[in-house]
Amino acid sequence: MADLASQQTPIQSVYNWYREDKLYVNRRYQRKLVWTLEEKQKLVESIIKKYPIPAILLAEREEEPGTYEIIDGLQRLHAIVSFIETAFPTLEGNHFDLTYFPTAKAHADAGDFTPEEAQSYIGQKEIGTLLDYPLALSVMRKATDAEINDVFDRINTYGHRLSDQERRQAGVQNDLSDMVRLVACSLRGDESSNTLVLRAMPSISIDLPKTKHGYEIQADEVFWVAQGILKSTDLRDSMDEQCIADVAVCIVSPALIERSKDALDKIYTANSVESNQALAAVEVYGTERFAHEFKYCVDEILKICQVHPVAKLRTIVFETSSTNAFPSFFAVIIIAVHELVFKEHRKISDYAAVRKAITNLNGRISTGRQSTSSDERRISVNTIKTLINPHCVDMGADRPVFGGHATADIDAVIRRSEIELSNYELKQGMLSLADDRHIDENLIQKVVKTICAIANNGAGQFGKLILGVTDKVADSERVLKLDGVQAVKVARRHIVGISREAKQLGISVEDYYARWKSYISDSDLSEPLKTSVLSNIDYNTYFGLGVIVITIPPQGELSYYGGDVYWRDGDETKLAEDSRRVASLAKRF
Repeated sequence: MADLASQQTPIQSVYNWYREDKLYVNRRYQRKLVWTLEEKQKLVESIIKKYPIPAILLAEREEEPGTYEIIDGLQRLHAIVSFIETAFPTLEGNHFDLTYFPTAKAHADAGDFTPEEAQSYIGQKEIGTLLDYPLALSVMRKATDAEINDVFDRINTYGHRLSDQERRQAGVQNDLSDMVRLVACSLRGDESSNTLVLRAMPSISIDLPKTKHGYEIQADEVFWVAQGILKSTDLRDSMDEQCIADVAVCIVSPALIERSKDALDKIYTANSVESNQALAAVEVYGTERFAHEFKYCVDEILKICQVHPVAKLRTIVFETSSTNAFPSFFAVIIIAVHELVFKEHRKISDYAAVRKAITNLNGRISTGRQSTSSDERRISVNTIKTLINPHCVDMGADRPVFGGHATADIDAVIRRSEIELSNYELKQGMLSLADDRHIDENLIQKVVKTICAIANNGAGQFGKLILGVTDKVADSERVLKLDGVQAVKVARRHIVGISREAKQLGISVEDYYARWKSYISDSDLSEPLKTSVLSNIDYNTYFGLGVIVITIPPQGELSYYGGDVYWRDGDETKLAEDSRRVASLAKRF
């Protein structure tokens, strides 16, 4: 049984914990940052006025004593530290003055955050009140995962403002909930480790169009909103996860389920008949299989939308202009595509014809409330399959050779590379961006050395390297000038693709892909790293640009390039130049 200790800790001490990465968020059950600006401002006002605020519940992490997992109070803690770092003003429009808090100013001066320029600031007395304010902390020690899940579940059933899907997922940890969460993260582009430091939360949180918090992910760029399936505010309420959960149970089960609140509630109720049936179906089907198939179907839908002229899915399937979300309608579309591809082994051969076939689809299937029963959903799915099927061919020998990574996976890796620097790397390709466009051996060497360095991150660590991406605006502009290719921007990265390089070399994309495999095969990478990497190279068309994803599987021992050992220092690949560094790296395994 866990021990519970209560303690009062001044805000300035908690800020130090934040900057020393002692506060962690577990994404198995915690939400994203969702508070509005006004909610943050009212909290700060309460603190400055010395009003009481709710206690914050932490659990001490056994694997690293002195660090804490946030169980309750994520939104409050982040609001407090972000106010100190001048992310937003008070209700009166006054910002925090870093002059009176040297600790935060030192982090600003070191480039850890960029202070907002302001016209007015809160006074020194108010700053003192805020920094000295005693936060009521309750700390669970020696708590098991089951106890933490149970506590979180209880906290979030006390009448709070959680959405239906957030309430379902709160405190639940099983194959279905984990699968839904991971697929949702991949599609939103906020994939990360299960646990990450509080400081990293803005990088996996969503900025809504009218509430600019400086979070990394822009709601209108996320698949669900970009295609008009959901509204941006629906993402805040985890409606995307609700849609995935509904589709997932329909796909893995023998029959389609009714689309209703009650049906999903029963599936998420522990030990209910419906929950046990769904979990058994997920176990048989496989979580990785579902994730791969779902994202493949999303890619097929994106290809339909990318047919010239590019259009949102909502614009295609609705006869009249609409701004309404249509998650239930989308569900039957993706189920229909899934059944054609993975149950009937058909492959879309003419995306333009499919687009024409589903144009104004809402006039041919029921989209009202009565369409949510399992029988009506079956009629809708069959109607869509009948429209699409004439423009498909049997897979047979045409089954794709590549494609281990869906478009959503590519986006997720690119965004994740900005958080977990040492495990991810992005390279633009093998050709120089000079006028003569020669193969740059130095670029190839950097790729191979980086593979070695990522492999040396330690036991159980894997990484990915994507070819066809640059983080430099100048490089993307150079590619546009030399190759006429407009980069696709994802977060702060620019996807320029490798198809342009294949064209410059006068070879097919398949031959270009084979060249990279040959470079790695002929390199001096040590075994078993070389063989494991060669077995984990994928290609994705990525809207015609083409990218290659090299996965570096976890290694059981130190890896070498020739006789040298390379390692990752943040996003840099470095040579281990002395025996002490080599010995230190070896201890990771």
